[in-house]
Amino acid sequence: MKKHLLAPSLLAANFARLADEIDLVNRSEADWFHCDVMDGRFVPNITFGFFILEAIKRLATKPLDVHLMIVEPEKYVEDFRKAGADVITVHAEACPHLHRTIHQIKECGAQAGVALNPHTPVSILENVIEHIDLVCVMSVNPGFGGQKFIYNTLPKTRQLKEMIISSNSPALIEIDGGVGLHNAESLLQAGADVLVAGSSVFGAKDPEATIRDLKAFEAKFDY
Repeated sequence: MKKHLLAPSLLAANFARLADEIDLVNRSEADWFHCDVMDGRFVPNITFGFFILEAIKRLATKPLDVHLMIVEPEKYVEDFRKAGADVITVHAEACPHLHRTIHQIKECGAQAGVALNPHTPVSILENVIEHIDLVCVMSVNPGFGGQKFIYNTLPKTRQLKEMIISSNSPALIEIDGGVGLHNAESLLQAGADVLVAGSSVFGAKDPEATIRDLKAFEAKFDY
């Protein structure tokens, strides 16, 4: 059985001790760094851009999973790839030419991800699912960390898993928002492949132990 991936979200890290937080993830059992880029337009918050991502890349020993919560992401794909992104995820809601943007990401050498807001149905991906490497299912409304998990994410994940299997797509399902020890197993059973965990990791007394516990879950899918 294929083991799921864990991507601690640096949005929840202590930026006054960012090098230490990166080192923590490097030595842990986590698989990726999840980096949220927000522009204050697509979402009501601003985080970081190319220079911070370049600094993270210099210290990180694991892939950077870069989630672009920005308008007109196609203008910046190549720059984020040059800054160190290994996976680049754009929002379906921000891409009027989604098929073109997916291939733009692939052509610059990154894996292509598409994120869906809580209100966006998985059916919007029917005509592109076979080209996607990752689908990021938002289980909170994007823009801020520490929000409560939206439980409709579970049936939505099952529906997406069925679409991926029926289309023979290579896409992994990533869950982003409110993920922790209380719901990780249910998400994996619903079909999740990648868990993004922010506050539940960096807000824990022992973040490395929490990462280890999140990685220890196993799920058997009924597909």
